[in-house]
Amino acid sequence: MITLKQITLTLFSVFILVHLFSANASEWQENQQIKNIFEKAQIKGTFVLYDVNNDSFIGHNEERASTRFIPASTFKIANSLIGLSVGAVKDVDEILPYGGGEQFLKAWEQDMSLRDAIVISNVPIYQELARRIGLDKMQDGINKLNYGNKNIGSEVDQFWLEGPLEISAVEQVKYIAKLAQKKLPFQSDHQTAVAEILKLEGDDIKTLYGKTGWQTATDPGIGWWVGWVKREGKVYTFALNIDMNSIEDANKRIEIGKLSLQALGIL
Repeated sequence: MITLKQITLTLFSVFILVHLFSANASEWQENQQIKNIFEKAQIKGTFVLYDVNNDSFIGHNEERASTRFIPASTFKIANSLIGLSVGAVKDVDEILPYGGGEQFLKAWEQDMSLRDAIVISNVPIYQELARRIGLDKMQDGINKLNYGNKNIGSEVDQFWLEGPLEISAVEQVKYIAKLAQKKLPFQSDHQTAVAEILKLEGDDIKTLYGKTGWQTATDPGIGWWVGWVKREGKVYTFALNIDMNSIEDANKRIEIGKLSLQALGIL
């Protein structure tokens, strides 16, 4: 027989769950201006801005923002940090070999540092870094970052390009927020070094950091742009991903991302 106490406890549990759901739901604010930007560009995707100080999210397409995709070259952020933390490179200026042979881009066919490689998204350089890190240490680093589904499979130089690693836009902005504040479980100087090579532009009021990505393992492909803005002492992290149907869509990642940041008064 169900007792009054059991009924009371059940009702209380339901109340708590409903309250928590409502609290989480209220964290997301859909923005019509950003939605209009995507519609005008005729692009399917999502944009999310995380206001670190207010612990709130605003953007377009909440469902997609919570959906995981292969991170592609946005993983170079984590790869750099893990590589520094395990001593796979002594610093971001150590020269790594690209391995020889013809590459997707001619610019990738040279040895270079992480500082230079991340600017042109040099895949073979970062594959070399991943091989130096090794599968076990890479997995440890992924676990420390709580990065997406944390699944890197058995090929240390492919998992962020072809899967099985996946991460959502919301998960991207959360871990990047910790990097921007040097609150990840890694040495502060390593976090500072990674932030330095991600800097895109800045002035006396604001500084923009970011990294693009484009994975072609699925159809359509997925284009990314993730990063953060430091503005007047506050941190705002962002993540955009869009369907990529052709090379012509590549420039739309940063274009739509910047328009979205401008619509929110961040840039």
